[in-house]
Amino acid sequence: MNNTAGILIISIGVLFDLIGCIGLIRMPDIYNRLQASTKCVTLGTCMILLGAMVMAATTAAVWKSALCLLFIVITAPTAAHSLARGAYRSGVKLWSKSVADQYAEDQS
Repeated sequence: MNNTAGILIISIGVLFDLIGCIGLIRMPDIYNRLQASTKCVTLGTCMILLGAMVMAATTAAVWKSALCLLFIVITAPTAAHSLARGAYRSGVKLWSKSVADQYAEDQS
């Protein structure tokens, strides 16, 4: 039972990772790409680690997966925010069909 549930969770994680990779290719600018890849890849990688935790036979493997999961949950959104903010401050323009520039509105 644990192997079946673990494989199912890992498969869902791989699907989310695939969607994140497609988002990297399909989205028009850096800001949309960061949004697509960060949300999907964070969730996908966390699901893969969760599946590994379900399938793990040892306590050490569960702890290692849990620590990696926690690290990804904390660092991936932080890194994406830093990249987006750095790109914006460097003058990288938003996509021409973007609806709002919330950062510029907050600065004024």
